Amino acid sequence: MDVLVAAAVAVPVFVPFATAPEVTPLGVVVNLGTVVPLVWRRRAPFAVALVVACFAMAVSLHHRPGQMLQYGALVAIYTLADLGRHRWQRWGFIGALVATIPPGALLVKGNDAGEFMFTLLLPMTAFLLGTLARTARERSEALAERSVRLEREREVEAARAAAEERARIARDMHDVLAHAVSIMVVQAEAGPVVVRSDPDQAERVFDAIADAGRDAMAQLRRTLGVLKEERDRGVRAPQPTIGALPGLVEHVNRTGVRVGLTVEGARREVPADADVAAYRIVQEALTNTVKHAGARTAEVRLRWTDRELEITVTDDGQGQAVGDPGWRRGGEGLIGIRERVIACGGTAEAGPLPDGGFRVLARLPCPAAVTA
Repeated sequence: MDVLVAAAVAVPVFVPFATAPEVTPLGVVVNLGTVVPLVWRRRAPFAVALVVACFAMAVSLHHRPGQMLQYGALVAIYTLADLGRHRWQRWGFIGALVATIPPGALLVKGNDAGEFMFTLLLPMTAFLLGTLARTARERSEALAERSVRLEREREVEAARAAAEERARIARDMHDVLAHAVSIMVVQAEAGPVVVRSDPDQAERVFDAIADAGRDAMAQLRRTLGVLKEERDRGVRAPQPTIGALPGLVEHVNRTGVRVGLTVEGARREVPADADVAAYRIVQEALTNTVKHAGARTAEVRLRWTDRELEITVTDDGQGQAVGDPGWRRGGEGLIGIRERVIACGGTAEAGPLPDGGFRVLARLPCPAAVTA
């Protein structure tokens, strides 16, 4: 491209050679000096502008033959304004031209007012056009960079959302499997004891094991459904919510732990994440009761207030304390409860009761603004 530009400039530069009254070897050299350096104009715009300006001045002084316009100098000035690497190079060059053109045009060449203004304003116009081209290119580059940055931010946000979704799936799978396996293990251990002495009770034990397995399979299908392709979304079943708690309590009752469910206050609609979280909190708390507490009874209480839903799960077993207010030494189940509650903007605590037993208390925001 630079070679083509130099060739295009060479045409008007050397046309006067055909009609000039006098052509000298020096005239040929100085005219070539305004054309040939343009081949390197984009590699070294400042150096090319200086060289071409020197030869253009020599052409103007020698004038055998001269040029109607300093074509090479105009191209060099435009290139410097557009591609000059340093601000001082661009503005220093145009400042030097503004300082040297008036004395040269008025005192040396003897230009009248019209010729002087033409000689002065033409290079300034080339410089202005180059500056405008530079500004447009920088703006385009800034927009492209911003687009790339936004795309990276979208990728980071998508990765963060995917990580959160994987964490949610992991918590759901932990809750489902821990609850189901705990019930199945407890019932399986009780089975050999009652299979001979109480066949009816043994039958109920095996039914409870089968129900726990079927319930776990159904919930796992729902949980893992988020990993399926988009076409499967229409057949994906919803996550269990507060409305499914009576069934959960009845299920745990079959393990031999008597569980009661108490609801205080008027139930109302809650945010979807809190609805699912409430079920999972109760499920995990009862799972810990069955697995670790050695409890005989447990109580689930839901208390609706004007601003929140309070969930309390207590038992009469021998569960261990969390260890500190942050639950940093709690088990995975208690940590999972804490994470669910925090994700909903609520608070949670757990620990032993003064008279024995263990309590899990969670408060989920449920402002009256979402009342059905």
